[in-house]
Amino acid sequence: MRKVGILAFLLLCSANFCQVDAKIFKKEDTRSRELKYQYEVLKEDEKYKLDSKLLNITPSGYMTVDEYEALSEYKDKSNLQIDIPKVPTPSDFKYVPKPLYRIVKYNDPPGSVELTLGRRLYNKKQINAQGIVAPDYSILVYPAVYYYSDSVSVASDLFVVPLEDGDTNLNKILKANTAKRIPEPILSTDKAIDNYASFRTLTPVDFSNDGTKLLVKQKIGSSEDGIWQTNIYVYDFKNKLSYDLSEVRDAVVYFWQEYMDLNLEDKRWDIYPIGFEKANPERIIVQGFAFTGEKPVFLGTWSVDWQGNQSRIVSFDKNVDPIVSINGYKVVQDGVEEYTNVENEEKSLKEQSKILKKQFEEQKKQIEDQYKEEYKYTLKGLKQDYKEEYRDYRKLRSLSGSTEDAALQAAYKQYLIDQWNKDVQKTEKRIEKQKKEIEKIDKKLEKLYDASGDSSKSEEPNTK
Repeated sequence: MRKVGILAFLLLCSANFCQVDAKIFKKEDTRSRELKYQYEVLKEDEKYKLDSKLLNITPSGYMTVDEYEALSEYKDKSNLQIDIPKVPTPSDFKYVPKPLYRIVKYNDPPGSVELTLGRRLYNKKQINAQGIVAPDYSILVYPAVYYYSDSVSVASDLFVVPLEDGDTNLNKILKANTAKRIPEPILSTDKAIDNYASFRTLTPVDFSNDGTKLLVKQKIGSSEDGIWQTNIYVYDFKNKLSYDLSEVRDAVVYFWQEYMDLNLEDKRWDIYPIGFEKANPERIIVQGFAFTGEKPVFLGTWSVDWQGNQSRIVSFDKNVDPIVSINGYKVVQDGVEEYTNVENEEKSLKEQSKILKKQFEEQKKQIEDQYKEEYKYTLKGLKQDYKEEYRDYRKLRSLSGSTEDAALQAAYKQYLIDQWNKDVQKTEKRIEKQKKEIEKIDKKLEKLYDASGDSSKSEEPNTK
């Protein structure tokens, strides 16, 4: 009896010790804690993603460094959607006149286009001057003017902005934006700042009749003693080449020296390009003036071909206006919209904004519900993955107590295969169950459709 009692006592202690050891092992099992920790971390990540999505339905300034860097990457400006600029309305103004615009000829009257350097250039250090639109409304060319305060000098570039298709000509011009300009200028002045108070500016004069050539004048001078001289250029858009027409200046100097015994190099004189000759579009009309007294002296009307190879005298009569074609366009302000129209537009915009706000709230609610459903679905997947990993790990632990090495690997591999087959069967059953539920819903809908069709037939009036 004593031996039986001692044996029972030992068995009881062994069982209690095993239970205590299992509890300690379960508590300190590193792999179990790791699986649990990974699961909790993934849950927290999904919660953070959900909060970020909900917060950024309307874009906010809260973001991670990676998100900020992604938004800061270079974007092709040529693909930007540009809207027509609107006049900003101050908060304390009830009515701000809305300007109206119209398209007019650019070089009208001929030769009158000039570039004015005002105080705005000296304050901003760079301005974009009036642009000229091609006859076919395909491009806009504008001069960019730069001011260098160190030398009080001015330089200029000439840029091209392609105009968008699929809109009215006026809207195409109003939507033109420097963000979509071609990066390389078609013409540039010297950027040297060694001459104090000097300026070099480029001003478009006019397009040719077919829009393939652009006449440009370059003014060189000083802000202290005025313009020194004007150079003429023609840019060929087909060949992407520019031509210097300075030969016409040499022709004027030669003629007055040879036939009039007047050395213009000792005088202050200049030329003024008027435009492309209407009768001969291949030639440029230019007028010359000498500033030798109280009144300018007319040096004649001249023409030169667009490549600057041959100059001719047209007339010495200053009262005869040269006939040139006027081809380019520009936009000018044409009054303001009536107050009643603006007031009616504001009312319609307020009503429209209410509708848009309501639609936005509905869309926001739908998006929030969608994000939350996706979050719940993701959590279910994470939980299922965690359960499966933990289940497989427990099976591996149970196998490790009875087999070792190759036998353990083979047994565990077979377990994984069997378990995978079971999971596939469960998934197939779940899919079949969902199919049956969908079939039930389809049958209910068919019954509803049939019932509605019968009711519509019964409601038809008896025409017999």
